[in-house]
Amino acid sequence: MLQLDCAVESQGLLEVARQMCLAARTAPKGRGKDLLTTAIVSGDEKDQISIRMREIGQRCELPFFFRDAENIDAVELLVLIGTRKEPLGLPHCGFCGFADCKAMLDAGGCCSFNVGDLGIALGSAVSRAADMRVDNRIMYSVGKAVLELELLGPQVRLVYGVPLSATGKSPFFDRG
Repeated sequence: MLQLDCAVESQGLLEVARQMCLAARTAPKGRGKDLLTTAIVSGDEKDQISIRMREIGQRCELPFFFRDAENIDAVELLVLIGTRKEPLGLPHCGFCGFADCKAMLDAGGCCSFNVGDLGIALGSAVSRAADMRVDNRIMYSVGKAVLELELLGPQVRLVYGVPLSATGKSPFFDRG
């Protein structure tokens, strides 16, 4: 059976996205506590994200949200990696800048370990995409839209999006 380039590339992108989610899941975590959520988004959900990115760009006067939304429109799928905000409760930690976890929660802060674990997971995921020579870019703007839409549920409070591209030229450079 003959498979045309676009069908093979679409299947390849989906496989890379799956491997990215796997790499994020197996990345080291503080105290071994896994608070991560991963998802692969395409179709209508992807369109909802780019629409919301434009709304945020308009509302907050942030031009780069429009630019990033164009990038989302240009790709087939993206990977979402997020975490719940749940302090690990380490005694005498203070890495978050507060005296203890209760003070941090009362102030609406984030546990440094939640943030660090998310960063490590993102690094593992995009490294896997790079290993497969798939163009990608970590985008805060995607995460902001996903949070507003609550696509990963109300418990997930920190999210980044990683669009994937398999084209002759990466859409994530020369973006103006």
